[in-house]
This record gives sequence, structure tokens and C-alpha cells, in this order.
Amino acid sequence: MEAFTYYANRAKLRLVGKEDVLEKLNRAALRIAREVAEETGTILAGNICNTTDYSPTDKTTWEAVRESFQEQIQWAKEEGAELIIGETFDHFGEAEIALEEILKSGLPAVITFALANWTDGSKKGNKLMLQDNIHIVEACQKLHSQGAVVVGLNCHLGPKTIIPAMEAIAKECDFPLACLPVGYRCNKECPTMQELSKKGMTYTDLDCHLCTRYDFTDFAKDCQRLKVQYIGTCCGCGPHHVRAIAMALGRTPEAAETSAALDKHFVFGAPKILEEAGNSQGSFCKKSGDVCGMEVQ
Repeated sequence: MEAFTYYANRAKLRLVGKEDVLEKLNRAALRIAREVAEETGTILAGNICNTTDYSPTDKTTWEAVRESFQEQIQWAKEEGAELIIGETFDHFGEAEIALEEILKSGLPAVITFALANWTDGSKKGNKLMLQDNIHIVEACQKLHSQGAVVVGLNCHLGPKTIIPAMEAIAKECDFPLACLPVGYRCNKECPTMQELSKKGMTYTDLDCHLCTRYDFTDFAKDCQRLKVQYIGTCCGCGPHHVRAIAMALGRTPEAAETSAALDKHFVFGAPKILEEAGNSQGSFCKKSGDVCGMEVQ
């Protein structure tokens, strides 16, 4: 159960005029998450993320980033966090600072990178390279060797476009890996969700690109094939996507009871089920074999 403190750092909140509630906001999120974790018997995770301060070429920014991580990690530990997730780093250097500060707290660390300029070769871009020109495989290997329990990818890429990058990582890394895509149908032409947006509308015009639960069913099976152990969702996803992941892996969460039972649909359902229920449409479907252009199985 992760506390929702993404972007709840000093620089970001200053940007939106909310720096005065920095500590209050962090602690409130942690306490809400702790309550749920205690109710469900799950692990409580604190969260830090990429900042708006970091510059790989300006060392004067590094200390401000470090201090920002320190205070968030301290509050998380005081509120009972059992691990810290550092996420969405598109610079290796910033992720490294995050890991160093998490380890100082004595808590386990999960670190995930974001491939902002990834390309599979179908278009011009930095293939599997972070913004500071570190290859993603090398970045994962280095941070794992430095003490991160889990490393991997999150954000930017969709369930289809994140898998090729994960394949490259899984091929070279035999330690626990993470994979958390966004909930948008990114493709070869637009591998990231940012590229799906029109100029001036970034993130706010993505409704028409939302994934289905079946996209995440396929994603979960791909992760299982790659032996990725830490799986989740990022921007744009909903509870039904998480449920699809769980069910694809053979689990039966409580929410599975409310998943769609299309075999009982009054028109498109299985003829045998409909006929047993006395549904006349069931007989019609069986006789016609086609309703509104859709073949009835």
C-alpha cells in the first residue's frame, strides 16, 4: 500500500503555491495508507520521485534534491513505512541520490526509471538510454549492486511499448525487476503517452487512448513470461486494470466477483446459458449466429 506522495516534494509544491502544507500533506497521505495497510495486512510503502530541481550538469542542484528526499523519507519512516519507492527517474544521477538517501534510513528501496525518449528503432530517439546517457540495463545493474532491492521501469510507456524495453533488461538482469506502465495505448509511432498528446494539451487529451482490461491481461502474461516479479500500473489506470493483472496471474481478488460475465449478456451471451434462463434472445442468437454483425460463439 503506497502512500500517494508522488510530487509531494518541496520544489513541486512551491511551484503550485502549496509549500506551506508540505509536511502536513505527506504525513496525511502516509497515515491514510497505513490505515489501509493495517486493515489488509499489506506492506506500507513511502514514496519519493523525480524532482523539478535536478540538473545533471549543475552540481549546485544536487544538494537541494538530496534534502528534499531526506525530509520525505524521514516523515515516511516516522509514520511506519516499511520500504520506500523511488520512481519515475529519467536521470540516473537523481535516482542514485534517491537510493543513497533511502539506504541511510535503513529501509529497503525500490527504484524505477522512466524512459522518456525510448524508441524501438522505428523512429529517431535514444534507444534505451536515460536522459544522462546511461543505458537502462547498466542503470538497473548499478543500482541493484548499490543496494536497491527491486529496480525497473514505470510511467511514460504503455503496456505494449514497455515490454520490449523490459525484455532487454530481463535478458541481462537476474534480480527482482519492476514494471509499471501507463494506462494508454502507446504504439511504435508514439511509444510514450506524451507523444500521444497534441501540443499544448499534454496529458489532458488522452481519454481516447485508454487501455482496456484485456490490454493489461496481456501485459501481465508478458511480465510472467519475463519473470518480472513487481508488477503494477501508473498514470491513467483504474481498478479494473489492476484486477485484470491479478486475475491474469491466477489470483481471485474480491473484485473478481464484479468482473464482466459476458456469457450471461442478454444478447451476446452463450446460447446455452441464455436458453436455460428462458431468454428468447438466446434462441435467436443460436439460430442466427450473428447479431449486429458480431459472431456469437
